[in-house]
Amino acid sequence: MQIHVVQPGNTLWSIAQNYQSSINQIVLVNGLDQPDDLVVGQALVIPEPSREYIVQPGDTLWGIANRYGVSVQQLAANNNLSNPQLLFVGELIKLPYWYYTVQAGDSLWGIASKNGVSIDQIAQLNNIAEPGLIYIGQTIKIPAKTLTSAEVNAYTTNINEQGTQEVLYLGRNFTYLSPFMYAVRSNGTITSMEEEGLLEAARQNNVAPLMVLTTFSGGTFDSDLAASILRNPELQEKLITNVLAEMEAKQYTGLNIDFEYVYPEDRQNYNDFLRRVVGRLHPKGYTVSTALAPKISGSQSGLLYEAHDYQAHGEIVDFVVLMTYEWGWAGGEPWAIAPINKVKEVLDYAVTVIPRQKILMGVPLYGRDWKIPWVKGTYARTVSPKEAVQLAARYGVAIQYDEKYQSPYFRYRDENGQQHEVWFEDARSVQAKYDTIKAYGLRGASYWVLGSSFPQNWPVLQTNFSIKKV
Repeated sequence: MQIHVVQPGNTLWSIAQNYQSSINQIVLVNGLDQPDDLVVGQALVIPEPSREYIVQPGDTLWGIANRYGVSVQQLAANNNLSNPQLLFVGELIKLPYWYYTVQAGDSLWGIASKNGVSIDQIAQLNNIAEPGLIYIGQTIKIPAKTLTSAEVNAYTTNINEQGTQEVLYLGRNFTYLSPFMYAVRSNGTITSMEEEGLLEAARQNNVAPLMVLTTFSGGTFDSDLAASILRNPELQEKLITNVLAEMEAKQYTGLNIDFEYVYPEDRQNYNDFLRRVVGRLHPKGYTVSTALAPKISGSQSGLLYEAHDYQAHGEIVDFVVLMTYEWGWAGGEPWAIAPINKVKEVLDYAVTVIPRQKILMGVPLYGRDWKIPWVKGTYARTVSPKEAVQLAARYGVAIQYDEKYQSPYFRYRDENGQQHEVWFEDARSVQAKYDTIKAYGLRGASYWVLGSSFPQNWPVLQTNFSIKKV
């Protein structure tokens, strides 16, 4: 997979020719509804025909395997397809190997080096007993490069049939699915949720579901509600008992705790609550994780930050989700949702107190459209990355890219003369985030939130990581 940024005068035909790819494959993998409406500055994912295939209408895994001379089992294993019947148009299928014809001057060492694999891997795949003995015109199989292994969590708020279909379609990309949410009540009970369809879709893709527990009440995170629980150990035991009953009934594999805007004076109480939860859940085989505000120091002030004790969470729970997004929040000034320089500031602190292999870095799947000049008290409209590109096409403006923030943006004027500024994610910006995850040696990524159309993200993810299943 490669990323191409549309230049003036580009057409899909010229782009396909340049990369020796297929127009149809480019259209499908990018989810292009209007292929002729390219936008200058738009990022496109370009599949490599010899190494990747984009599923077309009528395809079966058997047919794809037969076309490339590989087995169905190899294709399924190489693409996390626990159910080979779950094959969807537009999906990227990575081939376990591809073919290369030996040229004059080639050596097995040179071929291996060029393709990022070892001589032993090529020799073993091709039953080559003597690596020095290859000849011009010989066709050899080149194994796909070994990818960094990572875990991926996805939050979803779509507790409906649309959400279920999305999990069926995307589930091979996830280690965990976190339906949002169950909320605590002040008497130690929890709210209900009808998420059985989501959980069944997760099971079909071998995705481990996490029960999300929050202090959300009345449309916001409730500091007083959190205090009523965290200051009462007896109530905590009742709450944990109720949580366990729901987890067992719905076959959750773990608990993700998202307590936000906790009073600073409840910092130690929160830590003690986590220890109590772990003490009850670990013996039953459940994982425990938490969602943490994006802090850049242990002394950072503010209601969102002070009670989130990074070091304690890193010691107590199995892993944490760092909510490294929302710099460009709906009620604030126009800005990148997750500017990479700010994300790295959080990671620079986090890795000093939390083991790297316990950190899932938050990745947003959405963008925002602000009216400008921005007026305090006004709110931006949330848009999907696909919708953002369509807006740029509709109003005939080029997409810019901020190198400091590693984020695309543009401005346009609507039919009423109102100016807008849009920040969103594209293939380049998520590639920068995946490079960051690898550079910091983190456990993986956590998405907020499913339900936003971003076709490019999934092939970029798949060509960067081997997604763990647990």
